[in-house]
Order: sequence, then structure tokens, then C-alpha cells
Amino acid sequence: MSAVSVSASSGAFTVETTDGAVLRAFSEGQGPVLLLVSGLGGTAGFWKSNAATLARSFRVIRFDQRGIGASTRGMAPCTIAQLARDCLDVLDAAGVERAVLLGHSTGGCIGQALGAIAPERLDGLILSATWLKPSHYMNALFGARRSILDENPQAYAATAVLISYPPAWLEANWGVYEAALAAAPASVEARQVVRERIDALLSFDGSAEIATLPIPTLVLGARDDMIVPSFLQEDLATALPGCRKILLDSGGHFFPVSRPDAFTAKVVEWIGELG
Repeated sequence: MSAVSVSASSGAFTVETTDGAVLRAFSEGQGPVLLLVSGLGGTAGFWKSNAATLARSFRVIRFDQRGIGASTRGMAPCTIAQLARDCLDVLDAAGVERAVLLGHSTGGCIGQALGAIAPERLDGLILSATWLKPSHYMNALFGARRSILDENPQAYAATAVLISYPPAWLEANWGVYEAALAAAPASVEARQVVRERIDALLSFDGSAEIATLPIPTLVLGARDDMIVPSFLQEDLATALPGCRKILLDSGGHFFPVSRPDAFTAKVVEWIGELG
């Protein structure tokens, strides 16, 4: 059971989970509900620009995940399944029975877990720049990132941005790099939250449930993604009978930010086809 406090003027609300986490969430727009779940960074702010566009067609809900941004950590172990249950708490607090879930990167793993836990709560699932199960590439990449985090948080933040965007886009939007460095996880507590989230994503394996997932699904990605390469997204689509797959030709891992118009257009189009 979750508790909610809603500010009607701003659309902001808070959600208390049973283990004591307090999640900061936002609701914008009207219409069918679209729940946005961000990746390793876990912030509602990742979606700010996309949410403004999507709120023209949907009631958009986004939130800071536990231990991130304005949300507190709580006592429960940080696992993909727990993060999926947090999504249910957010939906319950917002008075939402069913929604389309759009999860980016780790958020897509959370979406898969929620589809296995409570498929009756989802009208559709958009898996953006995500994967199905552990791989040599992901283990090596995130193992290295975790080591950098422990040794040099500034370098962790810098490398995260440098591999998330197309170089030419980042050169033209250098403020994104500077903002990421300013928000580097400097404290011991902040690094621990990131470390446990890396451990959670590396432990995720959705292969046992994916073939029977009874939810319309879109796999959405970019061919030049260096964090979740397109071959992993191809593998995910192959494991999902009847899903639709769209791979943009460019945009990097954070293509919702670098190519917002193409991203939101594909989302709106696909949800419209659900009927």
C-alpha cells in the first residue's frame, strides 16, 4: 500500500513505499496514461523535454527512482524486481489502473519485470535501448564503469556522457557534458546508490518470462548505441513473438534526448495503433 500527496498546481506528488522510500513523481497532460521509467541515472528529469511533447497526447507520469534525485532510498534491496514494484506504487498513488510503460535502458528491464509481475496493469510496453539478459559486452562495460566510479566519480560522469551521445551532437550541446560533471556522484552515499543499481542491471535476466509476455511490445533503439548495442536490441526483439521493432539510424544511447522529435513521433504512432 502506498500513500500519496498531490500538488494540483504543479502536478507533483510523492509516494511512500512500504519499506520507507519516498518517491518524487510528476503527472502532466490528460488522456491515456504513459509511465516513463528512466535508466541507470533514474531521474524524472531525463524525460523533461519528451514529457512536454508527449503530454499533448497522454497523461504522462515520471518519477525519481529510489535513492535518486528528490527520492529517498528506503530499506529494500535494490533489484530490478523491486524497482518494478516501485512503479506499481507510483501507479497506485496516481490512481491509475492501467498504463503503457515506456522504459529506457535499465528502465526497459524494469518494464519487462513489471510485465512479468503484473501484466494486467499494462496496456503496452515500449522497451527503449534495452536488453534481455546478461552478455559479455554488458558485463565488461558496466564492470569497467563501476571501477571508474569507485576511483574517480568525475571520470565516471565524463565517460558516461561521452559514450551516451553522438560526438557531433555532444560537441554542439556541450552544456550537457558540463551539467553531467557538475552532478557527478561525489558522496559515498551517492556512489553506493549507483553501484547497487549497476549490480541490479547486471543481474537482470528476463529470458525465462519474455516469450510469454502477454503485452503488445515495441522495441525501440538506435543503431549507433554504444552502451546497449543494436545486436542486443535485435536479440530482445527476436525473443518477443509479435513485437514491433524500430531502430533509428543514429542518436546514440540517449536518442530520446539527441533525437526527441523522431523518438516521440515513434512513441505516439505506436501507442495510437494499440486502439
